[in-house]
Amino acid sequence: MGRNRRGFSLIELLIVVAIILIIAAIAIPDLLKSKTAANQASAVGSLRVIVTAEVSYNSTYTIGYSSTLADLDGNAVPSTTTSAGLIDSVLASGVKSGYNFFYVPCVTPAVANNGSLGPGPCGSIPISVFQISANPEGGMGFGNYYFTDPSGVVRQNANAPASPADTPVGK
Repeated sequence: MGRNRRGFSLIELLIVVAIILIIAAIAIPDLLKSKTAANQASAVGSLRVIVTAEVSYNSTYTIGYSSTLADLDGNAVPSTTTSAGLIDSVLASGVKSGYNFFYVPCVTPAVANNGSLGPGPCGSIPISVFQISANPEGGMGFGNYYFTDPSGVVRQNANAPASPADTPVGK
């Protein structure tokens, strides 16, 4: 009757596996929430970087704001109006940290659209107004939608693409 016990019994292994699964079930939703929060913070920061880059572009080249996000990218020495080197190439591509960035130059108040911003006559130089939207790549449920313009005020909406009428971030 002197059995040498080596290893674990099946019951002990099942208990350990069950404990690990319970811990994972608790931790994974928190991990996803923290990833979403990090992506949202990155989107807000990226919008602020773009606004700052646009102000620098406008004051450096005195031709108004850029016509595309790609104009703010580049490492040309010396920098040019189509390769200003003011933002990184990832952000200039329009996709970063789970968000799609949409840059629209030449927007003007549209009376027919209840006073909200709408497309205006593009092609004019200098470009005096722009707007930028950041929308989550996965759509609803994957983060807030954001919007900003030359004012630098970042606005958010949890359910639909953000607009100038939405609540500013932090309010």
